[in-house]
Amino acid sequence: MSADLVVRSPLVLRPDPGRVIARQFLPGQEVLADGRARVDAVVDRVQAMPDADVTATLAETVATFGHRHDDLDAVFARHFAAVADRAGTGVVSAERAALLGAYFTQEYALEAAALFNPSMVPHPDQDGLAPGELRFLMTVRSVGEGHVSSIQLRTGVLGATPGDLRVDEPGRPRTPEHRPASLTRETLLTAVADRTGTPVDELARLLPARVDGDNLEQVLDAVRRDYVDRGRGNTVSEQVRWVFACDYGLDVDPARPLADTVLFPVAPDEVQGVEDARITRLVEDDGSVGYHATYTAYDGSGITSHLVSTDDFRRLEVRQLLGPASRSKGMALFPRRVGGEYTALVRWDRESIGVARSRDLRWWDDAVTVQQPVAPWELIQLGNCGPPVETEAGWLVLDHGVGPVRRYGMGALLLDRDDPTVLRGVLPEPLLLPDEDERVGYVPNVVYSCGALVHGDRLVVPYGCSDSSIRFAFVDLPALLDRLTA
Repeated sequence: MSADLVVRSPLVLRPDPGRVIARQFLPGQEVLADGRARVDAVVDRVQAMPDADVTATLAETVATFGHRHDDLDAVFARHFAAVADRAGTGVVSAERAALLGAYFTQEYALEAAALFNPSMVPHPDQDGLAPGELRFLMTVRSVGEGHVSSIQLRTGVLGATPGDLRVDEPGRPRTPEHRPASLTRETLLTAVADRTGTPVDELARLLPARVDGDNLEQVLDAVRRDYVDRGRGNTVSEQVRWVFACDYGLDVDPARPLADTVLFPVAPDEVQGVEDARITRLVEDDGSVGYHATYTAYDGSGITSHLVSTDDFRRLEVRQLLGPASRSKGMALFPRRVGGEYTALVRWDRESIGVARSRDLRWWDDAVTVQQPVAPWELIQLGNCGPPVETEAGWLVLDHGVGPVRRYGMGALLLDRDDPTVLRGVLPEPLLLPDEDERVGYVPNVVYSCGALVHGDRLVVPYGCSDSSIRFAFVDLPALLDRLTA
């Protein structure tokens, strides 16, 4: 192992089960002995409660949970709206509606199981720092009940002294407001064809130029009504609904610190988790800057790649990625176009590192394999550990390899700056292997990162330890490059 290149920080970020959000809770979907759904039974019981009991129960609930959430009234109102049609035709008082919402709410501990797999970029706001300091923004993966993963943001500062690192204490976690997508006909047709395999010629004549939250239901009605094969029309309309819902927007409260932000599963293809965000500060050819994070969406049986993009971390756009190279875990974008095209690292064959290209950041063509498992420590599979870092010597790529007893280590390789499908150098031994105190966790014997950044002559590598906690390493960048180009 290249231990002489690496200095570990003593700082450890551990999961905090006290970080909770308020989610909708619906009792089991089984039908009761009297033929009613359990949701209906709960609504009926709350509707039958005397007014005094409603007042007392709601007051006690707010007193117990109000200090843990700063938007509990809005949460209860939103969750009541989801079951309001089951409350009968009469007028429901504000108190009773709020209590109904409370009964269909649960707290979810975001980090009950784990906090790991971080990625790091320079923060868009660098004001108020001392000379030599750098403010960073970090994505982290958290896992809670049911092994559902979410993506959280963290912030902190790297000091002028090598190894100096501070991570800000996060506040109450907050999920952004959801916003329906607005898709062009061409984008929706491409997504339906790629993700469902459905022929789209007949569908094309039924779609307007743009589909959004305002006209979606009319579009779906037209598909069901006007398809030549009515049965097929019903199927296609549900495919359109599903694909449409996989793109969406998120609006982050500008009054809240970014470190309070939680991206929780929203789309139907990510209901069981959003995993391993790899964030990139991407500079366009005209000098404009955007932040783009690729992540894995998991629906309980299959995975897809998504991209969340923003200029300011207040208005986020989430889109599904399409094309043959997108069908794998662990895509990582290059921080600029290469040869006029967007470029990404992929593991499209599930065991090697490849390079793929795109014209629009959505459709990704077939990839070119650049490195396969060779060394003993990586013989099971290889994958990237985040976006490449551009250096004068070439594109520096941190990778992960899996060896005997499924031990994960991290290595490094160098790609040509002008043609990243050309391999220029490979570190012959691991850069980082799990220390003894890093081997124990939810998934033992793992060190894994989703993205590093350069600060001075150091590569700052945040990494997950055995899918349980987060640590930081500082790599001597000139020495690493020397070893890769020797």
